[in-house]
Amino acid sequence: MTYMRLNIVLVGLLGVALVMIWRVFDLHISERNFLQKQGDARTVRVEKIGAHRGMIRDRRGKPLAISSPVGSLWVNPRLLGDGVEQIELLAEFIKVDPQVVRKKLHKNKNKNFVYLKRHISPDRLKPLIDLKVPGVYVAREFHRFYPAGEVTAHVLGFTNIDDEGQEGIELAYNDWLKGKPGSKEVLKNLYGQVVKDIRPLEEARPGRSLSLSLDLRVQYHAYRELKTAVQRYKAESGSVVILDVATGEVLAMVNQPSFNPNNRAKINLDHVRNRSVTDVFEPGSTVKPFTVAAALQTGKFNVKSKIDTHPGFIRVGNNTIRDPSNRGIMEVAEVIIHSSQVGITKIALSLEAQDVWNMFNQVGFGQSTGSGFPGESTGELPNYRSWKAIDRATFAYGYGLTATPLQIASAYLTIASGGIKRPASFLKSPDVQNVRVMETHVASDLMAMLRKVVTEGTGSRANISSYTVAGKTGTVRKVSETGYQDTRHLAFFAGITPAENPRLVAVVLINDPKSKEYSGGSVAAPVFSRVISGALRLLNVPPNNIDEAV
Repeated sequence: MTYMRLNIVLVGLLGVALVMIWRVFDLHISERNFLQKQGDARTVRVEKIGAHRGMIRDRRGKPLAISSPVGSLWVNPRLLGDGVEQIELLAEFIKVDPQVVRKKLHKNKNKNFVYLKRHISPDRLKPLIDLKVPGVYVAREFHRFYPAGEVTAHVLGFTNIDDEGQEGIELAYNDWLKGKPGSKEVLKNLYGQVVKDIRPLEEARPGRSLSLSLDLRVQYHAYRELKTAVQRYKAESGSVVILDVATGEVLAMVNQPSFNPNNRAKINLDHVRNRSVTDVFEPGSTVKPFTVAAALQTGKFNVKSKIDTHPGFIRVGNNTIRDPSNRGIMEVAEVIIHSSQVGITKIALSLEAQDVWNMFNQVGFGQSTGSGFPGESTGELPNYRSWKAIDRATFAYGYGLTATPLQIASAYLTIASGGIKRPASFLKSPDVQNVRVMETHVASDLMAMLRKVVTEGTGSRANISSYTVAGKTGTVRKVSETGYQDTRHLAFFAGITPAENPRLVAVVLINDPKSKEYSGGSVAAPVFSRVISGALRLLNVPPNNIDEAV
């Protein structure tokens, strides 16, 4: 009996052993893949590998926009729970009321991912990471930093918190600059911390760098001078654009008021736009040279042609156009030198409207400069077929059309380059596209006239010691809903230097100066002189007028 019981026990134990062996075999062979997947689902994760945005540099390699590594704090409310100690710890770390954190977690209690604070420096995050609080994690990201701050803000623009370009060059070249994140499989512990990298899935590709045409030294100098001028004249705003004559490159572009792209917490959205390329104005007398260019190109006029401006005014329909004084008979060159409204009106009325319009169109008014800048305005070049006599007259001296400061600078570059039109560019060493739109002798005659504007006429305050300057002033009455205002003005100066071998073209606009001085010759021309004299020296352009300086 005892023997039988022993056999039964042994058989039972053998059966159990066989079952256990079979189960072990089943788990390791038959269900291995299933169980492995179940385990991996709880511990193996795919983690993103951040890719930094490409650097933006000036033409000399100086950094203008840099991406630095940061961390973003996030939590899993399901794992964090409602612990008072943890919530107070997080609230103290991000410097907010604990009640705010508690409400946010309660609102998202069914979610697995909630940001608490974005873009925190790694050094500051380390003490919190070391505490290993369950449900608290850090995402590795990058933050954009602009070393020159407000000085380059309007050209560069900025990125949003997810590192996507929102304005300016950052937006225009977003696809070029942004990196492509990678991914990898990792093993995480109970606290969600990575304990082992398993394998890479996709390699991260950093963004490509971009070299701009800007010269940061010239940009700083132009910004400082413009800011001083806007404050001095109590102006509403101001802009300065400097172009390289040989290439069309934008060497400097500054506006006032500006903003700090590194701190946009209390940003004024009205200060964000790049006024040099988005805001349009009636350009006034700065476009008179192009009316004269149309006249010279027809062959009906030359620089010595006589224009009778007696008695100092002219009636066009029901309108009277006046000069400050009766200058009598003037040569075409003198019309530009002394900025005669009567003289330019008589020239315009003696030409075919289409000839004038064609010249303005060919030098770039009413169309993009080719810069590719986001939001660039084309201005308005009205159709000549609808012009009345008064429209032809006012158009000739800069009313009835609109343009940006960049467009005006681009048009003057055509004169400076001997009649060749080149697109404006924000990139270093662009592919220069040369298109002749003005005869060489016409551009040469205009340069001679514009030189005398500075030596004998309304632009004398644009003179630069040791360098020759050619340019044109412009003073425009601002328009409102009730019409043109006699007490509010735009002050322009468009200039070229050195006059004999042009290197730089610049346009200065001071919008609504609230001072006794408000004309282009008294407000904008001195700013041009200060800005460009500094730029010439920074760029090592040799003086060409030493005798006059002495």
